[in-house]
Amino acid sequence: QVQLVESGGGLVQPGGSLRLSCAASGSIFSINDMGWYRQAPGKERELVAVIGNVGNTNYADSVKGRFTISRDNAKNTVYLQMNSLKPEDTAVYYCTLQQRSARYWGQGTQVTVSS
Repeated sequence: QVQLVESGGGLVQPGGSLRLSCAASGSIFSINDMGWYRQAPGKERELVAVIGNVGNTNYADSVKGRFTISRDNAKNTVYLQMNSLKPEDTAVYYCTLQQRSARYWGQGTQVTVSS
C-alpha cells in the first residue's frame, strides 16, 4: 500500500501564495505520475497539475502561469506552488500518484482564498 500525506493548505487573501506538499510512503517502487486535483463545493473533482517521472508537466488552463508543480524523486514528494491566488481557487486539494496500474489519493487539504 501507498500512503500520501498532504500539507500546506490554509486561508490566504486574494493575490497571495501557498505551497502544498505531498509525501508518499509505503510500498514505493516505481512511481509514474504525481499530481494534484481539487474539488470545490458542488463541483466535480478536477485536474490541477500533473508531473511525470521525467519532469514533464500538464496544467489546467485555469492555473497556467500561476501554479507550478515540481517533485523530488529522492523524497517521493510532490509540491504545488500557488501564486496569484483567486477566490475561485478555493477547494479541497488532493494529491495523487500512479504506480503501475494503481492510483492512490491523499486525504485532501483545504485551500481557502478570501479577504
